[in-house]
Amino acid sequence: MGRTVALVEDDVAIRENYRAVLSRHGYAVDVYASRNEAMEVFRQRLPELALIDVGLGDEVEGGFDLCRELRAIAPRLPIIFLTARDDEIDAITGLRLGADDYLTKDISSAHIVARIVALFRRVDALREAPEQQSRIECGELLLDGDCMEARWKGEAVKLTLTEFWLVDCLARHPGHVKNRQQLMDAANVVLDDNTITSNIKRVRRKFQHVDAEFNAIETVYGFGYRWNRSV
Repeated sequence: MGRTVALVEDDVAIRENYRAVLSRHGYAVDVYASRNEAMEVFRQRLPELALIDVGLGDEVEGGFDLCRELRAIAPRLPIIFLTARDDEIDAITGLRLGADDYLTKDISSAHIVARIVALFRRVDALREAPEQQSRIECGELLLDGDCMEARWKGEAVKLTLTEFWLVDCLARHPGHVKNRQQLMDAANVVLDDNTITSNIKRVRRKFQHVDAEFNAIETVYGFGYRWNRSV
């Protein structure tokens, strides 16, 4: 049995079409028609990736709400929004909520499968790296790629998959400035400048939640960000 993908889509025809496509590519697909139906199952067992429509039945932004709920219990679960709404604001909202990708339904099924493969590749790249590479210790920071866990001063910091990769990119080369393109390449996502900024701000807040004086991520105005090697 292949990896488990949860598909949350209220349109029966679209749902069954995507289930057929993903099944042909070897994925075990669990389908749900509503936010409540999906969360009822997710609280008991998690998929390996979630593919979520933004509009779910009468809930115009039910997918966004589901993402918030899912992120609360599964910070590192790969999440992709798949929607008919081709609105840049929606895309930015989805990514800022912690989704790892945002795709519109007018793209080909091959493209959708390629994005799913890319997300799983990111997970595998961390888990299959040599031990000395998958585990990073940089001052008070510990990143463990095997279990995708981040710790600061011994306390867990709950990062999404994309956030984890951004921290990994910065902390792997402390003191080196990473620009927007380098951060996107590391996280294997396409983000605009504002969304990169939002991700970095969210990462900082998460570290500051366990250490109010956290200042390891520096903004180098006009260039990008770097991990402070002296912290």
